Amino acid sequence: MAEMIRILLADDDVDLCEMLAEYLAIEGFSVACAHDGEAALRELGTQVFDLVVLDVMMPRKSGFDVLRELRMDSLMPVLMLTARGEDVDSIVGLELGADDYLAKPCNPRVLTARIRAVLRRVTQQPDDDSGTPPQVLVQDDLTLHTGARSVVCRGRAVALTSTEFSVLQVLLQQAGHIVSKQRLSEQALGRQMTRFDRSLDMHVSNLRYKLGTCADGGERIKTIRGVGYQYVIE
Repeated sequence: MAEMIRILLADDDVDLCEMLAEYLAIEGFSVACAHDGEAALRELGTQVFDLVVLDVMMPRKSGFDVLRELRMDSLMPVLMLTARGEDVDSIVGLELGADDYLAKPCNPRVLTARIRAVLRRVTQQPDDDSGTPPQVLVQDDLTLHTGARSVVCRGRAVALTSTEFSVLQVLLQQAGHIVSKQRLSEQALGRQMTRFDRSLDMHVSNLRYKLGTCADGGERIKTIRGVGYQYVIE
């Protein structure tokens, strides 16, 4: 029997937590709840979870504060819950290393789908055009191992979130070619892009920061305005 996936749901809205926890339990997840940031960090420090759902606005410590502390030593998948219309919150969350975000109030079915998509990125790799994912992708000074889900750039290991890894993998599989935002979203994020969705932009921005420029000083991932992205071949 497969081990049940454990989720920490951190939100100060007790009624919402209970409703979402009940729905997620029916969907086969094991759910623990925390109603403030400090309680969330205690849970994360004493128990093992596969994913955490973090509300931005919580007492004692905000979701941003929890995410900052978590990212100091963990790449655990994180899905942020933001207030509807607060685009800045979603951008900040992604900059801090969240894997995805969802505006509140959220539909439990949509939340479940987003959780499953993020979890798939931890354990699966998007196929290339041949249908067979390569085990190692190498471009100049960068090496990506799909099995170990590890990246080495300029001889040093680079810590990437599950989403950043998946975005980089798709771009490397098509290195030198333009990958549209829609295709990148479907293959790396496991969902279609929505209007005003900034997720890909922020994940690519994080990758650029973590990987740095090419050996010649040029940009590693190029933005093709109005189309998508291209991993540059030197």
